[in-house]
Amino acid sequence: MSRVPGWLGRLGAGLTEMSERLDERRAEVEKEQGDSAEPAGAEPAGPPADAAPPVRRSAAPRGPRPDPAEAVPWGVRVAAEAGWRLLVLAGTVWVLMRVISAVQLVVFAFVIALLVTALLQPTVARLTRRGVPRGPATALTAISGFVVIGLMGWFVTWQVMENIDTLSTQIQSGIDDLRNWLLKSPFHVTDKQINQIAKNLREAIGANADQITSAGLEGVQVIVEALTGILLVFFSTLFLLYDGKRIWEWFLKLVPSAARPGVAGAGPRAWSTLTAYVRGTVLVALIDAIFIGIGIYFLDVPMAVPLAVFIFLFSFIPLVGAVASGALAVIVALVTQGVFTAVMTLVVVLAVQQIEGHVLQPFILGRAVRVHPLAVVLTVAAGGMVAGIGGAVVAVPLVAVTNTVVGYLRQYSQEVHGQASAEAAGEAVAEESEEHAEDPAHQG
Repeated sequence: MSRVPGWLGRLGAGLTEMSERLDERRAEVEKEQGDSAEPAGAEPAGPPADAAPPVRRSAAPRGPRPDPAEAVPWGVRVAAEAGWRLLVLAGTVWVLMRVISAVQLVVFAFVIALLVTALLQPTVARLTRRGVPRGPATALTAISGFVVIGLMGWFVTWQVMENIDTLSTQIQSGIDDLRNWLLKSPFHVTDKQINQIAKNLREAIGANADQITSAGLEGVQVIVEALTGILLVFFSTLFLLYDGKRIWEWFLKLVPSAARPGVAGAGPRAWSTLTAYVRGTVLVALIDAIFIGIGIYFLDVPMAVPLAVFIFLFSFIPLVGAVASGALAVIVALVTQGVFTAVMTLVVVLAVQQIEGHVLQPFILGRAVRVHPLAVVLTVAAGGMVAGIGGAVVAVPLVAVTNTVVGYLRQYSQEVHGQASAEAAGEAVAEESEEHAEDPAHQG
């Protein structure tokens, strides 16, 4: 006979016994909870006779819901806080850029006036220390500086106009030599292909004749804006040289009083950085122009002096200006003197620029305006994209000044917090000493 029915019977009896024990344990727990809920000294009241039997709930009662902010993870809350602040900053920068673009001429004129003032201010200070009144010292320095800049522009224009005919002849001869070289080169360029290229160039110029004419008409507006900008730069420089201290004091009054001490300390350091940058850049540009000009002069490159002046002016645009001015000198040497002279010009330009980058700039500029090369490249590119050549010129001194200001404000904040902590610790020690002095146990 099979044992399966007996096994099933014992299993059923075990489950029944287990269920009875669970019911007894649940009743004991409910009784204990009921006793703890009744107030002390009160007799437990039994259920009314007509009351329905209690209904058991399977789930425990829910507690109070947490605050929604506490339910959000910490990382998400930090990201949200940083996100809306970045949005506010981005909106502020966007509005500021729109305002600057609307008055771009005035902004650039004032910035250039600041750069010129940083260059000329040591001369005014030197004349003032020697007994010259500030007004005549300012006028003499400003007029002399602008006269030198005007003479440089006039000299370049005069040299170009004087040598334009010779340069055109040499360029035409260089083009003919290049044509003959291409015909005899291993690139298998034919005369028909060269004529086709020349024809395409003429057709492109003819098709864009309207744009060239409109550009010429717009040139009149550009000249008017340039003259207006020059006048703004001149007068702004005069007032900054003569009354720069009072202008700075007036600006400090616009700053909130809580931030005024930090800004007052950051201003002179920013001005020292700007002065060191401008004077160092002028000195480095002058050395580049002199040595590259001497090199291309001995290589018989036409208009060596105007090219040297171009190299001096382009050196104020970091990285890009040196490449552009060097490329211009190499192209002029190529079309006028041939490949060998162009290669030698390139060697001279590269040699001088390497000496400038690795010796002159670290020695002359020093640590005052040290900016990482990657920051220089990105800043010049961003400035050129936003505001053209003017933005590229202003970008690097702006980053250098900002770096100095941020570093000083960080150090100033740490010093203020450290001083506040020291004062708080001193007050706590003083209070503890007073308590000990008033305590009779310590007095006994």
